[in-house]
Amino acid sequence: MTASQDKTFIGGFHAVMAALERSPRPLSIWLANGRRDGRAETLRELAAEHAVPVSSTDMSALDAMLPDVRHQGCIAVYELAGELRESDLPGILARAERPWVLVLDQVQDPHNLGACLRSAAAAGVSAVVAPRKRAAGLTPAVRKVAAGAAERVPFVVVTNIARALERLQAEGYWVVGLDGEAPASLYDTTLPDKLVLVAGGEARGMRERTAHFCDLTVAIPMSSGIESLNVSVATGVALFEARRQRLVVDGTS
Repeated sequence: MTASQDKTFIGGFHAVMAALERSPRPLSIWLANGRRDGRAETLRELAAEHAVPVSSTDMSALDAMLPDVRHQGCIAVYELAGELRESDLPGILARAERPWVLVLDQVQDPHNLGACLRSAAAAGVSAVVAPRKRAAGLTPAVRKVAAGAAERVPFVVVTNIARALERLQAEGYWVVGLDGEAPASLYDTTLPDKLVLVAGGEARGMRERTAHFCDLTVAIPMSSGIESLNVSVATGVALFEARRQRLVVDGTS
């Protein structure tokens, strides 16, 4: 069994359980022969509730399905919408009640991308935008780290980040970049409601061309001696500060 354009594999009990709770759900689930522990039984029960068939096979067959993922003897065959195109973004934002966007400028590590997607979904981001080149895509490793979030938040791949930012600005969005050298603190800045938050890649942060299209940049205050945070950590901090401010505006804090 191999992944096709509209199907892929995700592995790991947490990721597969999360997939069963979301739509679209897995087409089928495979467990390693002999798995009868509590997690396996809970998964079987949940799969039965959603009419998703569960089959068993050798661990070697599961390793062949996901050779680079620690799948824990649990794999789902998943039907996916897949990566979206820049032309899909206006429709996604038009359907959102209070749209806001996360832009990842050349995040290349699959674990970082997966963690960013998970934070974005939890914070309620309308879409995540990333460049097609020199950036991680929606691989099985990314989906496992995202633990179902890759199926919850639209992932839009664009050819040119700067052009995408310019188009969003034309629609009334404000672009706020994360920059450890910025004089303004994230916590002292009132973030706009129509927000595009930009986080840079692991090596150099935001590219100069991307930073040029930011309306403002902010830094996360840190103790002396610490220069920067991992991109997924910094993104999570910024997303939830933005969410906190949005809840304050709603009067639900």
